[in-house]
Amino acid sequence: MAKKGNILICDDEEIMRDVLETVLSSAGYKIELAKTGEEALRLYAERSFDVVLMDVSMPGMGGLTALEELIKLDAEAVVLMVTAFATFDTAISAWEKGAVGVIRKPFQNEQILALVAKGIKKRKKEEERQTLRQVMTRSVSRDAIIGRSEKMEEIFRLVERVAPARSTVLITGESGTGKELLAKAIHEASPRCDNPFVVVNCSNIPSELLESELFGHTKGAFTGAVAAKKGLFEIADSGSIFLDEIGDLRPEMQVRLLRVIQEREFIPIGETSSTKVDVRIIAATNVDLKDAVKNGTFREDLYYRLSVVPIELPALRQRTEDILPLAQHFIRKYNAENGRSISENLRPEVLSLLENYNYPGNVRELENIIERAVVIAATDEITEDCLRPEVRDPNLAMKMLEQTEGTSGAIDIGRGVNFYDEVKKFEIDLIRRALEQTGGHQSRAARLLGLNATTLNSKIKGYNIQPRS
Repeated sequence: MAKKGNILICDDEEIMRDVLETVLSSAGYKIELAKTGEEALRLYAERSFDVVLMDVSMPGMGGLTALEELIKLDAEAVVLMVTAFATFDTAISAWEKGAVGVIRKPFQNEQILALVAKGIKKRKKEEERQTLRQVMTRSVSRDAIIGRSEKMEEIFRLVERVAPARSTVLITGESGTGKELLAKAIHEASPRCDNPFVVVNCSNIPSELLESELFGHTKGAFTGAVAAKKGLFEIADSGSIFLDEIGDLRPEMQVRLLRVIQEREFIPIGETSSTKVDVRIIAATNVDLKDAVKNGTFREDLYYRLSVVPIELPALRQRTEDILPLAQHFIRKYNAENGRSISENLRPEVLSLLENYNYPGNVRELENIIERAVVIAATDEITEDCLRPEVRDPNLAMKMLEQTEGTSGAIDIGRGVNFYDEVKKFEIDLIRRALEQTGGHQSRAARLLGLNATTLNSKIKGYNIQPRS
């Protein structure tokens, strides 16, 4: 019989140990025995147990004292106290010291089995939570998914519930909010974590090649197909595939993706038979797919298939309490990369500037700001002059707007303006000018603007920027 869990029984009476061992081992549990509290602690220190049954009255170290010491070893230990003299005071004392239950002798076998099963479930649930915390911590230390704001805590709690499932997830949010990092955290917290996590940027792959990239092809299926090639869906089998910028899929690819979701199979180019796959799909976009559905550019049935579990990542300006821990993380990161030892303790005036900046580029932009500050800092701390000009001067964006082509002087704010709309107008004009200066070459324009090429591409598509005629 498969073992359902590891149980440590600690009781000074041999007959009681025998009874408990017989009942629990016959139910499929693996049993270890201890005669004293000291022995139980030694065994637990060597290897943890799912549930501990601890007698209250024992010679030497009593059960309640042993309970206290055991909780010091493992704060999440599941301990059931067993006593022949159960009183209200004993129960309260045991619970206060960390026990999850008190069993009075003599007991019914069914009672023991029910309580142990409940304890096992509690232990397994806590282990799952710890695994998720470890995954998120690894993601935080590596990828800066950091958040102590209530909005991010809500997202982390949702990830905890969503990760074990197979359902599709749609992550939305502005560029730079960390959609890919969250997708990877979901994958790593899932039962698929040891299998592939494949990333596809639907806007970076030319539309005529995307079908082959996703679904593969046979040799000779088209001009240039000199050998058979596996598609990314097949590579991701038993794992997860992250489809970024999903809103950029052309209509015929939307139909094929819908088939994969519904049938869990696809046909490679040049093949006549289907290939079965078990892939968890996580998609992301920084555009409003509901609007795309209304406009007829995105299939409604595909939208509902993708957004079984929607997760919206907030913009950094909407969670300013996360700016300090993020900045400190980036200081540590770029200290290590550049051999610096810049203090993580930010001056109040520096933190104030960082917290009052708008961050159109979100977390990615904050990282850029901190990297620059760490590199150019003349002392062992970041000062105001280490920050970019637009961070130091909150009015700079408005000043730049006044000087932008097509404006006729200062913006009239007498009747009120929407700050973010005006900044958006400025961004659009600045991107157009950079594209004109580089002859429409996006990579060169991105370098001129100090942006990641993917970020620039996302902004061009998000703003639907067309060249000036």
